[in-house]
Amino acid sequence: MPEQKKLGLLAQAGLEPYQEKPGEEYMNEAQLAHFKQILEAWRNDLRNEVDRTKTHMQDEAANFPDPVDRAAQEEEFSLELRARDRERKLIKKIEKTLQNIEDDDFGFCDSCGIEIGIRRLEARPTADQCVDCKTLAEIKEKQTGRG
Repeated sequence: MPEQKKLGLLAQAGLEPYQEKPGEEYMNEAQLAHFKQILEAWRNDLRNEVDRTKTHMQDEAANFPDPVDRAAQEEEFSLELRARDRERKLIKKIEKTLQNIEDDDFGFCDSCGIEIGIRRLEARPTADQCVDCKTLAEIKEKQTGRG
């Protein structure tokens, strides 16, 4: 699944996986432009989905006389709205990540400062921790019962 998601985001942006050149500096202009394209395409796709949902709900909204039909429609709309709420939060995270790119503060772990890595960022462009720090954070969450 993560491989499909990674390829999906890259394909969505019309990009191939980034090919690093020998001796290339990490998070140079070409790499930053690559991730900016991925993030902007992802954000645009999510925004389009929000618009489609809004149109669908307006077009499909009906006042069914049968309470079961009405309840089924309300449940469907409720599920769609929850999904859109998650996507709205993701759009905010994408926009924060795009701002980090603009501020030249992208691609390094917020916890330890090391490089997050091109492949991890292609799989999850909004990642702000390296794999090791993220793993430790998840273990701590499980131990404290938060999450």
